[in-house]
Formats: sequence, structure tokens, C-alpha cells
Amino acid sequence: MPRQTDRREFLKRGTGVGLCAAGWQRAALGGSPNGKLHYAAIGVGGKGWSDLTAFASHSEVVVTALCDVDNRQIDQAAKTFPQARRYHDWREMLAEEGDRIDAVSVSTPDHMHAPISMSAINRGKHVFVQKPMTHDIHEARRVTQAAAKAKLATQMGIQINSSTAYRTAVKMIRDGVIGKVKQVHAWSNKPSGKYRPTGPRPQGSDPVPDTVNWDAWLGTAPPRPYKAGVYHPKWWRGWQDFGVGWLGDMGCHIIDTPFQALKLTAPLTIRADVEPEWWNTPSRRSETWPTWQVLHYTFAGNELTAGKTLDFTWSDGGKYPPDGLRKLIDNQAYPSQGSLLIGEAGSLLLPHVANPQLFPTARFKNYAVPQLEPRNHYHHWIDACLGKATTAAGFDYSGPLTETVLLGTVALLSAGEDLKWDAAAMKVTNVGEANRWLHRPYRDGWAVEGF
Repeated sequence: MPRQTDRREFLKRGTGVGLCAAGWQRAALGGSPNGKLHYAAIGVGGKGWSDLTAFASHSEVVVTALCDVDNRQIDQAAKTFPQARRYHDWREMLAEEGDRIDAVSVSTPDHMHAPISMSAINRGKHVFVQKPMTHDIHEARRVTQAAAKAKLATQMGIQINSSTAYRTAVKMIRDGVIGKVKQVHAWSNKPSGKYRPTGPRPQGSDPVPDTVNWDAWLGTAPPRPYKAGVYHPKWWRGWQDFGVGWLGDMGCHIIDTPFQALKLTAPLTIRADVEPEWWNTPSRRSETWPTWQVLHYTFAGNELTAGKTLDFTWSDGGKYPPDGLRKLIDNQAYPSQGSLLIGEAGSLLLPHVANPQLFPTARFKNYAVPQLEPRNHYHHWIDACLGKATTAAGFDYSGPLTETVLLGTVALLSAGEDLKWDAAAMKVTNVGEANRWLHRPYRDGWAVEGF
């Protein structure tokens, strides 16, 4: 394993202070000076493992470095990629690897997406980051701007965006098959099982496993003791310091298609209705996310919508669209996760990871569904890094999508308030207290240039 680098050297070299001119030139021109794309994976357990193997299946990828705070996960990945250099701190990896890598993927808990992505961008590296793109709205705006300025190939890990089913739904809506859209509903049955938080925060501490770099796992988040089986490696999503809950988990996937199909940008207003019983204690409200929520977005209308504004509702935790709307889908049951777009000439139901369905069935029985070519979300990014393609979920698109999703978390923390959003100024204009949730401070020693 490469040598340990002094923390002060990390701050100078590993978080983006001083940009690599060669990296910027490579980003602007596309392709790799190394021939094939030399790629580093940051986070190689769980979803990170599936991301890593998906990228490695591209014929022009060389897996050059592996990074994870848990050596057990690195050791497991190294069995398949023994040639890759190994690190347990991403700052050290970026500092040590320099121009030996061209691109990185970020498959970590949500709170580390932005600092790692920005640091990689500062060094001229192409970036793929799992959803949500960032933990906070301020981070999303700054990372989007930085990637655009650097002319890098970027992609958010909303893999379903590239699926034939979801791309077909986008085309059908834009082709006007159901007419101008009047209303949108999107939902998920999560949280359930492992997705439910267990707060308030447990007391005490447990010994940190010898294989885990706990300080690096905490990263930008405030310090807290290690507790076995509570945060790392699987249970972090329900804690506000580390994840943005099921909205960030599934909202990025399910809100994506109607957001893209209708060419939406930033919402004008948002209000959250939140489960009051479990989440009503201060210790839980300050630490975790609720077990269900209903978000009411209002967007500006456009040529694809029926009115001057569009109502868009997100719900989860067992909350579904009103039962009376089932008449618009021939009275069938709602799928456990999906979206429903209600148009002037019919409705489109899109179950999660399934083909779009048009209603009423009798009206569309002779409709010829568009036939689209398949696309590999991971390979598409690799091709973009090599200058051969343009990603569909690059940060120019996924940044605004992420801001919209994360505005839902701001509304949750200001439950019951009708928040008015000024996207250009990046602030809530009528409830000043809500703006505190747009930008969290990073822990001392973890500053990143660009934030």
C-alpha cells in the first residue's frame, strides 16, 4: 500500500489546491493521454463493487487504483483487480496518483460525494458519482459549475436513466402521446426494513475495527464515536449527517423521468407533510429522517404542460397517490414504486424499472411503442471520457435534478411551511430559517477548494 501522507500535505495536494494544467487540457480535448482510460474507484464495497465491475467491463478501461476506508473491502476487490494500487484515504490517492489516472467513480455515503467529486474536478479528472450527486444544495450548484468550467465528462449514478424503458417514457411524453401534462405523482414504498432509522443516536462507543479508517469515513461530517452495526457499512442513509434518506435514495431515480421528459428546471414552491408521531422528538428530528413524507412541488409550466404551473407530488413510506386517481389507470393497483403523469389525452404510468403503460388501455391499443437502442449507463460515461459520446445524466442535468430532490429535504426540516424558492439567488425567500439547511459546514481539516 502506498505510503501515508501527512495530513497537512493532504490539504495542500489532495483537496484541490493547485490545479494540474495537463489535466485541464485533457478534460477540454477529451480522451486520455494514457491511451486507454485509467480509472480509480473510490468506495468499492456494496454499490461501489457493482459500479467498479461495470466500468471494468469496458474494453478501454484500466482499473488503476482502488480506495476504501475499509481494508476488508479493498482486499476483496483486489482479488479481482490485483494490479490496482490500494488506498484507504481518497485524498492520498488523488495526491499520489496524479496523472496516472484519468477518471474516478465515487460510491461512498452521500456526505462525501461532493468533497471527493470537487477535489477530482479540481485535478482535471472525469467524475462519475452515485446518487444523490451531493448532500446539500450549495454543493450541487458549485460542483455543477466547476464541472462545466472544466469541460469534464460527468455522470450521476441514476442507471435507470439510460434504460430503454425510461428513455421510451421520455420520448412518449415529449412526442405528446398523452397530450399536455396536467399533474405528476411519483412515489416509493421505502423506507422499509433496513431503510428505517433507529434513532435517537445510540450512546457510548465500540472499538473501531482494525480494518476501518473511522476518521476518513466520517470525513466532512461532525465527529461521533464508532458504533458497530449503526453507521458503517450499510446503515448510514437514515442519519442526516451522512445521508439524505429515501428521498435521495429513490427520489433521484423516480423523479428523474418526469423531470427530464417535461424539461423541468427549479421548482417555484415546495411544502412537506411529514409523519408526526415517530419523528416528533427533538433528538430524532435533529438526527434522522421521517418514516414517511409527502412533498408538494410547484414548477413553472412550459410547452409540455397544460397550465402556467405544474403540480408535482412525491410520497414515500407507504403513501401513494389518491385512490381516486386509479380510475385513470383502469382501476389497477399502484405499483410499489413509480410515477404517474396525467395528461389532457391520457395518462402514462411508469412502474420503477419497468416499461411505461398508457391509459385508458382501449384508447392506446393500437399505439406503436417507439423502439430505442439499448444504452449502458456506465459505458456511456467511459465513452464520454474518451471523447466519443456525451452523457445524458451529466452534471449539467443531474445537478439541477439533485437540487430539486434536496430541496425536499429542506422542506422536511421546515415541515408545514410553503417555501418559495429563488433558484437564481439560491435561497428560500419567505422563510429565512430554512436557508440554514442549504449549506452545512465541513469539519476542521476537511476544507475543499470550490466550496
